[in-house]
Order: sequence, then structure tokens, then C-alpha cells
Amino acid sequence: MIIATSIVLIITSMLMVLLVLLHKGKGGGLSDLFGGGISSTLGGSSVVERNLDRLTVGTGVIWFASIVVLGILLKSH
Repeated sequence: MIIATSIVLIITSMLMVLLVLLHKGKGGGLSDLFGGGISSTLGGSSVVERNLDRLTVGTGVIWFASIVVLGILLKSH
């Protein structure tokens, strides 16, 4: 069970990094450094941004839950 939870944690961690980097920058900061300040015609869809937000929040919930479960499993082990 510990190995499966660790695998879920690793996968969701990498997915969280990818999803956060896909978000459109709000101006200034590090997002402009990586090209987030460049406006694109493909990134203007609010439906895509809302779905990306939902996917990021869902992945974050799974990520957080896997950390809690792994902590409980390691404490009891």
C-alpha cells in the first residue's frame, strides 16, 4: 500500500508542476520570464482555462490526500 501511494504521489506531483506551468500568467513575475506574457490566440478561451483550473484543483486534492495517507501509513508502519 505504501508503494502504491508513493507512486500516486510522484505522478500527481509531476502533473501538478505541468498544470501550474500551463496556466496563463497574470502579468509580471516568473511567468513572463518563461514566455507567459506573450499573448496567444489559442490560450484565450475561458472554457479551456476553467477546465485547466478544475483539473489543477482536482489533482491538488489527490496530491494532498496521498500525502496524508502516506503519512498515516508510515506512522503506523
